Amino acid sequence: MENKYFKMRILLVGLLFFIALAVIAAKAIHLQVFESHWLSQAASDQYEKSLTISGKRGNIYDRNQREMAVSIDVTSIAAYPARIKEIEETAKKLAQALNLDTRKIRQKLALDRSFVWIKRKTTARETQLVEELKLSGIDFVPEFNRFYPNTTLAAQALGFTGLDGKGLEGIEFYYNRQLKGAESKITIFEDALGNGFRSEDRQLASNSGHNLVLTIDSNIQYITESTLIEAVNQFSANSAMAVVMQPRTGAILAIAHFPTINPNSYLTFERSLWRNRAITDPFEPGSTMKIFSAAAALESGNINYNDIFYCENGAYKIGKNVVHDHSKYGWLSLQQIIKFSSNIGAVKIGEKVGAKTLYQTFQNFGFGTRSGIDCPGETTGSLSHYSSWSEIDIGAISFGHGIAVSAVQLITAVSAIANDGILMKPYIVMEVSDQNGQPVKRFKPRQVRRVISVRTAAIIKKILKTVTSKGGTGVKAALDRYSVCGKTGTARKLDQEGKYSDSKHVASFVGFTPANKPEIAVLVIIDEPKENYYGGIVAAPVFKKIAQQTLNYLNVPPEGDTTKFRVSVENKVNG
Repeated sequence: MENKYFKMRILLVGLLFFIALAVIAAKAIHLQVFESHWLSQAASDQYEKSLTISGKRGNIYDRNQREMAVSIDVTSIAAYPARIKEIEETAKKLAQALNLDTRKIRQKLALDRSFVWIKRKTTARETQLVEELKLSGIDFVPEFNRFYPNTTLAAQALGFTGLDGKGLEGIEFYYNRQLKGAESKITIFEDALGNGFRSEDRQLASNSGHNLVLTIDSNIQYITESTLIEAVNQFSANSAMAVVMQPRTGAILAIAHFPTINPNSYLTFERSLWRNRAITDPFEPGSTMKIFSAAAALESGNINYNDIFYCENGAYKIGKNVVHDHSKYGWLSLQQIIKFSSNIGAVKIGEKVGAKTLYQTFQNFGFGTRSGIDCPGETTGSLSHYSSWSEIDIGAISFGHGIAVSAVQLITAVSAIANDGILMKPYIVMEVSDQNGQPVKRFKPRQVRRVISVRTAAIIKKILKTVTSKGGTGVKAALDRYSVCGKTGTARKLDQEGKYSDSKHVASFVGFTPANKPEIAVLVIIDEPKENYYGGIVAAPVFKKIAQQTLNYLNVPPEGDTTKFRVSVENKVNG
């Protein structure tokens, strides 16, 4: 009996062992067959880590293939904390060589990590100093750094990149996807003692980012910026902007700001200076809007070129409000209202045209909507619906108050008149190319719509020519041997209480030249000039300098002269 019981116990124990073995075998098969990837990944995570580093970013060129933004080879300093025995001494030496805080480096070296950055994208001198120290546990990782060889030139338009190589502002941000290079992976291994080391078998990206070719001409950009700086200094202004455009294409040839920044050291400048204000910031345009009020009048058919309006001898009451002119005018024609920049005349035009027609014309010219320019942060400006306009609103909007526009909106709208009534889409990048210079994508001029008839555009041109003739408000914008169509603007700024200031103004001038076959349109905006604030005195001379030098640089023949007017580009830019 006992023998039988003993055999049963052996059989039971054997069965249990068999079941346990079967379970273990099944689990092993499950792990090896179905969970092998997860297991290997989990094991890898214990001793292997990857750092992702951006590949080489594409270059940015001006329209003549001059470099405006490039990527250069640099070195970053890293450390493997577990391999550093003398933390205090190492921290002191690194801090001295890299001009860093010893305490912060000590904290990094004391971390329980296999890999830490000490300083990204060091200078050649810093790299050399660290190499000479021959410190154990220190590594030199190759990276790329963004460099802007022309420093401040077109800085706000170009923008800049951050430490990780991603675009943060301007064109660098808008076209980041095209510019950025493929990512490179560096593998960091950790041994059983926790020591880290970099694998020499790196998965380096072979493809760099694409290049951009801009519509901007660096010579015209230089002319525009240097002239703008002179004006700001002369009139002690707060800031200024200027834009140069090709009316027939919408291509931006220059877009300048003051104050400017150096994108190589953007962190040393106030954030408010980083943005491209010609795209992002709206302002009340003042009398430059009289151009479009006149266009609405002519296009409506209710007003003719020779119609005259009584300008109330300088003061016109609308309800509780009084509109003033800078001089006491009596009867003025449509042409004279624009030439002498009569606010009352513009109000009378707006009243006769009507709110709906005025609103629709402004909308057709692109006010109140984004132009679609390839730059980040574009404002729509401000154009309220005509149904909400009061009687005084109609008058104020007719001469450029109660409406807000961006610089690019305004110059694009004026360029439509220069282009015989066709509105073009503004653009700043003309081509995306690969690293061999082969085009990947080209951007061609694009018509948006016809905003006014050819006849109306021709009449407006004729009127705008008188602005720069004797007696006109823009006579200081007249050029030597080239005719000019233009308009002055002087707008009072709103103060903190929402009232128009008597001491703060925006002076502007916008125009195009030559009048009969416009090659360039130029907009100049001077913010809060001191002593004198009229657009005809402050901004018109700036227009003259920019336009005259640009036409000479472009070899545009003077009107009535069959011989090309040649000027040395180098002398013009350097002089």
